[in-house]
Amino acid sequence: MKDLEFPVFKTKVQDVTKKFNLNDLDDRREYFSLKAGKEIAAIRKYLESGKAFVAYLLGKKNSGKGTYSKLFMEAVGSTHVGHVAVGDIVRDVHAGLSDPKKKKELSMFLEKHYRGFHSLKEIDGLIEGRSQSTLVSTELIIALLKYEVSKRPRQAIFIDGFPRGLDQIHYSIFLRELLGYHGEPDFFVFIDVPNAVIDERIKTRVVCPICKVPRNTKLAPTKEIGYDEEKKVFYLMCDTPSCHGARMLPKEGDELGIEPIRARLTADEKIFRQLFTLTGVPKVLLRNSVPVDKAANFVDDYEVTPVYGYERDEKTKKIKIIETPWIVDADGVPSYSLLPAPVALSLIKQTAKILV
Repeated sequence: MKDLEFPVFKTKVQDVTKKFNLNDLDDRREYFSLKAGKEIAAIRKYLESGKAFVAYLLGKKNSGKGTYSKLFMEAVGSTHVGHVAVGDIVRDVHAGLSDPKKKKELSMFLEKHYRGFHSLKEIDGLIEGRSQSTLVSTELIIALLKYEVSKRPRQAIFIDGFPRGLDQIHYSIFLRELLGYHGEPDFFVFIDVPNAVIDERIKTRVVCPICKVPRNTKLAPTKEIGYDEEKKVFYLMCDTPSCHGARMLPKEGDELGIEPIRARLTADEKIFRQLFTLTGVPKVLLRNSVPVDKAANFVDDYEVTPVYGYERDEKTKKIKIIETPWIVDADGVPSYSLLPAPVALSLIKQTAKILV
């Protein structure tokens, strides 16, 4: 992000020469073990001793917050670590209001733990009437976070989606205590992703009309590629066996890229910048890109995000997939976009320094 200092993190390890397929689970496990084995062992020991932490994931919409935290959990184990997305909590609570048992359980919890200016009856209305453009009050968000945490065993948690507004920044400083994590370490995880990356992820994503699994024509193709003779365009065919190669389709509006969410991205950046100046709370700095002229010294080539193109032999009708490194504009600097695993590797190593 322009004007903010995000150092390039070195994931290249001199004595690790194997080339890993970072889309393969087994290869990814070996990759994490060879490149961050000591740190993973230290974090596991810390968590297994009964200690926890609270980490706030801060980044623009579609910056990879959930992806990086889940890869962290994949590497260190998910028994003692959880990912809590505020948006998912509110959606789940909204869905649960139709179940009398769940509604009563929530009402009993809020009666005991909610502090704010709404009655319980008003709270039901707030949740039921929530829309994507209407934020639930901060006091209620905190109560719902406490409700979610209360249903889990004692876990370290990554919180995704808080703070969402400038008025929530001061709450975030003390949220650790409000959630009952007295004395446990907390830290902010800042994720720097160029707008060009977010824009392309949106513009080229497609979804199976049957199983709803998402992929990306440019960044994450399926095994089988189809060709529309009439429109002269390539398309992805769903890998899910039960879908029988269904043609994957773009979502309506995705062709606009980041334009529909530009205001949201601007608001996210304001919060990001203000929290970046905060002192007294450790910071983990993750960057999704590495300048092209520095890449050879800092990352391995298989850690760079490839971009996919397609060619069709007019005689055989066979389709060939062309793979090249993805170069993006990162605030005016030609840069390679990184795959999720090396960014998660940076998260693991920086977190280990904070905890142990």
